[in-house]
Amino acid sequence: MFDSVGNTLKALLAIAVLMVGFGFVLVPLYDVVCDITGLNGKTGVTTTAEVEKNQQAVDSNRTVTVQFDGNVKSDLPWAFHPTEFSMEVQLGQLYHTEYYAKNTAAVEIIGQAVPSVAPARASKYFNKTECFCFTEQLLKAGEEMQMPLTFIISRDLPENVKLVTLSYTFFNKYQVVDSTASDTINPHNNS
Repeated sequence: MFDSVGNTLKALLAIAVLMVGFGFVLVPLYDVVCDITGLNGKTGVTTTAEVEKNQQAVDSNRTVTVQFDGNVKSDLPWAFHPTEFSMEVQLGQLYHTEYYAKNTAAVEIIGQAVPSVAPARASKYFNKTECFCFTEQLLKAGEEMQMPLTFIISRDLPENVKLVTLSYTFFNKYQVVDSTASDTINPHNNS
């Protein structure tokens, strides 16, 4: 009798360990699937040096409209929007634009922007060389900031894609509890 209980406990423990391990494996597996398929609208990242080194000839016969969108989660008291709402771009050429952000709260807040590209199949052709989404952004109480974005859309973008929308959502990463002690932060504090 004790052998069957012990075997059952061992089996349940093994299942629990496998479930936890599977949970940790899902995140990188999800990233790989998104990179391969273009799901979730993740964009590519490149450097200006790589763009210049692999300089594609600009496709002057084809333009695509890029629309820009900016959103903030409800727990982030920031104003955030693109300075240009759309632009016509030639494939293979580097472009620069900016987003405007202002902290309307009475405390410092650290935010993180998450990009998304639509249609999803266009995301693997949309590469950023400079983006405020690469790092967390700290805005002091009442501070305003122009946030740069430099991008290129590959000439390999499918012919049937005429419109690409780049959207950013800013999330409240941390709110500084005491503005005199910037080391003291409170994750996801809404007070």
